[in-house]
Amino acid sequence: MATLVLILLLLAAAFGVLGAVLKIALVLVLAFVLAVVVAAWAGVWWLRSRFRAVERELLRRAREEERRRNAVDIRRVRNEAEDDPPALGGS
Repeated sequence: MATLVLILLLLAAAFGVLGAVLKIALVLVLAFVLAVVVAAWAGVWWLRSRFRAVERELLRRAREEERRRNAVDIRRVRNEAEDDPPALGGS
């Protein structure tokens, strides 16, 4: 493969288009590098947004659980001491 590239470069130099070939190769390489960088940036951004969403959901659940734990029950509780005492000796 490397010999093929060298032969192509020698042919380009022989025909006087080596500068154009190198410029095109540079543009292709830089376009590829830019595509990789943009894809990596998008992946990191997506992961960070997912982590933040999970974190928000966990905090929301923790707050709900804390509210449920600290809630005061306002239903009337029956006080057995205030009830009429049972009759002694049966029915």
